[in-house]
Amino acid sequence: MFDALVKALSEELPEFGRRLAMDSKTIASWASRPSKEKKEDGRRDLDAAYGVKTYRGSREDGGTWEKVVRWFGYKLHLVVDAKHELPVAYTVTKGSRSDVKEGHVLLDKLEKRHPEMLKKAEVLTADRGYDDSKLLSRCWDEYEIKPVIDTRRLWKDGEQTRLLPGHTNVVYDERGAVYCYCPETGGRRRMSNGGFEKDRGTLKEGCPAKAYGVTCKGREQCPVAGGVRVALAVDRRIFTPIARESYKWAKEYRYRTAVGRVNRRLNVSFGFERHTVRGLGKMRLRCGLALCVMLAMALGRVREKRQERMRSLVRSVS
Repeated sequence: MFDALVKALSEELPEFGRRLAMDSKTIASWASRPSKEKKEDGRRDLDAAYGVKTYRGSREDGGTWEKVVRWFGYKLHLVVDAKHELPVAYTVTKGSRSDVKEGHVLLDKLEKRHPEMLKKAEVLTADRGYDDSKLLSRCWDEYEIKPVIDTRRLWKDGEQTRLLPGHTNVVYDERGAVYCYCPETGGRRRMSNGGFEKDRGTLKEGCPAKAYGVTCKGREQCPVAGGVRVALAVDRRIFTPIARESYKWAKEYRYRTAVGRVNRRLNVSFGFERHTVRGLGKMRLRCGLALCVMLAMALGRVREKRQERMRSLVRSVS
């Protein structure tokens, strides 16, 4: 039913599936935790597992914050159409399942059941929980989908920048920003992004003096005054077809919140905030039914020519 509804919406909405977003939703189990005592207890949930998710961010004063969420239960892993905020693929696992590993499973499922959607898709957005060089490479190399996935801070020992291979005065940081050093003064400036060259698999970075009109005393003898090309192969986790430090990347990354809105509808309108489901099989059935209802309501609204109400579960009374 789910796959049939996704296909029907794809036929009704030409843009459906063009921009995708991926994330997971925690579903806490209110049943009793398994105990070491081997006794029968119908209140226990023997399939659920403990999960941990860490959220990090920066405050306005420059400091950082961290929030750790722990729960006992399950995870709903979702790929949604970010424009229409509707699901296109999902899996349900124990709460301990890794987001990155399940991200590959979701792509496998789309490739098997909706290959036409992977051909149509242009961008896949996700948070740093999916920061994985294999996943990022797969999106572009296999499907030509541009991944817009935030990076985790994995460089160790206080390493802030790394030298760009083949250059003596160009470095990059873990956010994908590229800098050049003036041969005369040693000053560092951020290079200007010039876009992606698909045929070369490179990102263009221009001279900041030329792009921004700033004064550079060493411009005449600078080996990168004409700009540089940064191959994605330098670091597939950091360098992606849409440059991480570009305005376009920031604009696309905002679509990641579409999954959060789908999750909130599941919590509030479909009763996942507090439920009595025990067992992985039953949870998969409950999630599948909820997502099918969500898609069926949207399909009905579209066919009624009321697309603006496709996410509504109620009908106005005239």
